[in-house]
Amino acid sequence: MRRSLRFALVAASLVASTAFASPTNPQNGVEYTTLSAPQPVQTVGKKVEVVEFFAYHCPACYSLEPGLNEWVKKQGDKIVLRRIHLPFQGATDPEAHLHLTLQAMGKEAEMHSKIFHAVHVQRIRLMKDDQIIDWVAKNGIDKAKFLETWNSFGVMTKLRRQAQLAASYQVTGTPTMIVDGKYQTSPGQIADKLKLKDGRQIVQAHFQVLDALVAKAAATK
Repeated sequence: MRRSLRFALVAASLVASTAFASPTNPQNGVEYTTLSAPQPVQTVGKKVEVVEFFAYHCPACYSLEPGLNEWVKKQGDKIVLRRIHLPFQGATDPEAHLHLTLQAMGKEAEMHSKIFHAVHVQRIRLMKDDQIIDWVAKNGIDKAKFLETWNSFGVMTKLRRQAQLAASYQVTGTPTMIVDGKYQTSPGQIADKLKLKDGRQIVQAHFQVLDALVAKAAATK
């Protein structure tokens, strides 16, 4: 009898935890995961750092981009968004190299959406060094300055560290979000755990989870 009662209580507990799991009340191990080793953040004070691991060739990242930009605006000065390009091709990944070069030149904000448009709307391939260099030269960036930055010690050092950085955050796919250096979530994880299939529902749930995680992180600052 006691054994049956114990199993019944465990089962009830599992049902309860599942019932309370939702985008507005996310649960660790369901809509998000807490990193085993929290990573240092670059924000100071009460602002919460949100890191997006993305890839320019990633269709889901392109689809998420308009909603992410709106979400960032709504957050105002509560957060700081930092983007990291996941180096799918390893230590010399051309797309990650492009992103780091634009960051170093102060051109990330100006060129970010243009690159997504080129890849996903114009169907321009930017997966090789020569393709990238040719494209930026045709799109308003001084080729000589770009190459100087592209080959600079600072950019090359960061590029070699990208894979290690992704491993530290336990990121293997895109888009993946990290809140306050310790909470990891993604549209894919949320869709899988909550059994969502509609794209709009997935995106809405994703930003609801981010809202909750930002509030959770802010409460500890």
